[in-house]
Amino acid sequence: MPAHPPKGLIVLSSTERLPNGRSAGFWLPEAAYPWRALLAAGWDFEFASTRAGRPPMGGVDRSDPPQRMFLEDPTVQDRLDRARTPDQLSPSDYGVVFVAGGHGAIMDLPGDERLIRFLGDYWAGRDFAVIAAVCHGVGALLDVPAPDGTPLVAGHRVTAFTQEEERAVGLDEVVPYFLGEALTERGAHYEAGEPFRRHVVTDGALITGQNPASSAALAQKGVELAGGRPLPRHWLRRTAPAASVASAASGPPRAR
Repeated sequence: MPAHPPKGLIVLSSTERLPNGRSAGFWLPEAAYPWRALLAAGWDFEFASTRAGRPPMGGVDRSDPPQRMFLEDPTVQDRLDRARTPDQLSPSDYGVVFVAGGHGAIMDLPGDERLIRFLGDYWAGRDFAVIAAVCHGVGALLDVPAPDGTPLVAGHRVTAFTQEEERAVGLDEVVPYFLGEALTERGAHYEAGEPFRRHVVTDGALITGQNPASSAALAQKGVELAGGRPLPRHWLRRTAPAASVASAASGPPRAR
């Protein structure tokens, strides 16, 4: 019997609305690009969120092929409907963990004790536990402990959505804090690139992206780092390998 392909986890926000009433949810490309990268590498995938079931979605652009494929893929839609909370998952099942952003992520991911415990156990449970978080999804790392009890981000080079970008989108008075300041307070070495331009920082097994423009590069780096080999050249539009298609067709992964 063939071995099961390795599996990646994509963590999504379940926040439906921001305090000002604006719709939230996870930012679609920040989930769609990791999904495409996992399939291109022959990996399986699963979704997790702070509430079981389908999380809300924002940032949809159907003119973008990876996003359109994500929306039209029946396995993706079925697994979004079956998204589980972190306490229902085993960290040892995953070879890479992606954390998508969207403004909803800064509201529910950082304070979710189940996610904090899952990420801490995942990071401590293997020699090279790849975590790739983008935009506001980086907030999920704020209170995750390293094995020695210090903040996981302490001493690491990281990036995240900037204060300048918050002002530009008119949400600097809505977010509860600025990620750059919160990361710095926990001992991280925060690096900001140009607003709304691709900026990805890799420090060991920790990969962070500044904004949605960083999603594709972060997805590629995360899967390549976890898998130990490069993705196909046209991975964003490439048809999934047969092994991955067969795995996806079998339905949602069963808990071990």
